[in-house]
Amino acid sequence: MRGVTGRLMLLDTASLYFRAYFGVPESVKAPDGTPVNAVRGLLEFIDRLVRDHRPDHLVACMDADWRPQWRVDLIPSYKAHRVAEEHEAAPDEEVVPDTLSPQVPVIESVLDAVGIARVGVAGYEADDVIGTFTARSTGPVDIVTGDRDLYQLVDDARGVRVLYPLKGVGTLQLTDESVLREKYGVDGSGYADLALLRGDPSDGLPGVPGIGEKTAAKLLAEFGDLAGILAAVDDRTARLTPTQRKRLTEAQPYLAVAPTVVRVAQDVPLPDVDTSLPRAPHDPSALTELAQRWGLGGSLQRLLTTLES
Repeated sequence: MRGVTGRLMLLDTASLYFRAYFGVPESVKAPDGTPVNAVRGLLEFIDRLVRDHRPDHLVACMDADWRPQWRVDLIPSYKAHRVAEEHEAAPDEEVVPDTLSPQVPVIESVLDAVGIARVGVAGYEADDVIGTFTARSTGPVDIVTGDRDLYQLVDDARGVRVLYPLKGVGTLQLTDESVLREKYGVDGSGYADLALLRGDPSDGLPGVPGIGEKTAAKLLAEFGDLAGILAAVDDRTARLTPTQRKRLTEAQPYLAVAPTVVRVAQDVPLPDVDTSLPRAPHDPSALTELAQRWGLGGSLQRLLTTLES
């Protein structure tokens, strides 16, 4: 990772192209009839993000491994319901709509030709790449994602916020610590503890049975963090109900490993990439060929115009 000064924008790319796929009609097609709704939708979203927020640096963070084995080893149910096909020596295949899968390589080729840094690291999810870029950045960071797990990185003191799409990709919630406290009763650093306590069915995280979001928030307000809650379990004078104490005691094997699974890694070995916002295409001839083959039209041209301005 080269020196980053100024505002850094990190895209949770898969999260965004999934949203683009479902937000743009499949009737948007290439000249050969192949749907390119996710490709064009993502380009339009990036265009709007750059216009509205003017980052100095931009990274499209990728899932080199959407379900890392080191997380599965700790919690076998982690994302298990989203596995389309298991592989011994390679990452498992994720359930992806049939007409989206062919668009992903196109997205990657277009980003590369435009010159937008694209980073995925073997054995890690995009969230971990985002976590590491965020940890190493010295300036403000905008994380663009439809995944609330990344709320854990929100940090007002460091200028780290999450831009969360509320409707399609057009309306963003600028998520800072005040938004988190209002919605969840925790700040960024407390969000991971809240998430692992309540669980998350979409990620196959069981949580602590009987401890929902409101109870988790109350426990964190009372005892500070997960370590404080676990200390209270062993402290008979602590203000836990007998039921809460029983549930937390029974869940201790899960609570011992859940933090490693839920908290994003911040020590990913990032490649040395130029994250600067490109002002001109990195590979104009390749981009022209991609634009013609896939019928990217105005979606790509608007992004290029924005990048030049």
